[in-house]
Amino acid sequence: MINEKIIKIIDETSKAVTGKNEIIKKILAVILAGGHILLEDIPGVGKTTLALAMTKSLGLSFGRVQFTPDVVPSDITGFTVYDRENSNFKYIPGAVMCNMFLGDEINRTSSKTQSALLEVMQEGKVTVDGVSHEVPKPFTVIATQNPVGTAGTQMLPEAQLDRFMMKLSMGYPSFDEQVKILSDREQKDPLDEIVSVIEPYKLDEMIREVKTVYTDEKIYRYITSLVEATRENEFIKLGVSPRGAIALATVSRAWAYIEGRDYVVPEDIDTLFVDVCAHRVILEPKGKISGKSTIKILKEILNETKAPKTEGFYR
Repeated sequence: MINEKIIKIIDETSKAVTGKNEIIKKILAVILAGGHILLEDIPGVGKTTLALAMTKSLGLSFGRVQFTPDVVPSDITGFTVYDRENSNFKYIPGAVMCNMFLGDEINRTSSKTQSALLEVMQEGKVTVDGVSHEVPKPFTVIATQNPVGTAGTQMLPEAQLDRFMMKLSMGYPSFDEQVKILSDREQKDPLDEIVSVIEPYKLDEMIREVKTVYTDEKIYRYITSLVEATRENEFIKLGVSPRGAIALATVSRAWAYIEGRDYVVPEDIDTLFVDVCAHRVILEPKGKISGKSTIKILKEILNETKAPKTEGFYR
């Protein structure tokens, strides 16, 4: 049974994002797993709104950068200035000094600026002029990007893509959802209606609780079988890395927690496998020529890999 706190967070966030409860749950799972999210979709489907709504419902401090070609690394990390009064250098915090950092349209800026996020995403700190500064806890990056090929975009390097625990796409709303969106925004902005339903320290407690969720060795073997299959597939040039396998195991614990269990089952892996792994895989040319997409190949691997029996996954 889903935790009552989780239900409140989902309900509050969905006030501004109609019909996307599954996406909201997955983003929440990544936050509880201590990871970062990449949202890729066409402009105007609500990526930024979703990030803002989630931040407000969780009561987190918020930082945002609208990435453009002229954004520089110090806008992200901060910089030092000389303080004449005290005769020393003073650190001026950058936009990442917050609980939730939104990098809007990350693939519209330079590779140098994109890479400024690497250290903070991996280690939770930034280094400026040889001095390290830790970001507040909890800390999550939600980056949005438009599909590659859209005017003014460039691909993120594989090393940075691998730092995102999950890549998600929102898609268009259904007919009824679109009608509701128009109606809800006739008199007010739904974001103004969202209230915090949890304190940051409580979220930190939940993150620690997620780490105690039990994962049986059979689950680890199942994850390993899946990622090995991506490395051996004839249509895949670059398979899922060990970091990707760790990410799948970690976020699966968070998903089990959201579902009200203190143990992981194979269905948790099945639910998250494509979202965790699709952005970590590069296809062979013959895969593209044959018309196979990354998602289709990963789903085939999932269907062909035998899951362990569900008995005995709890302590």
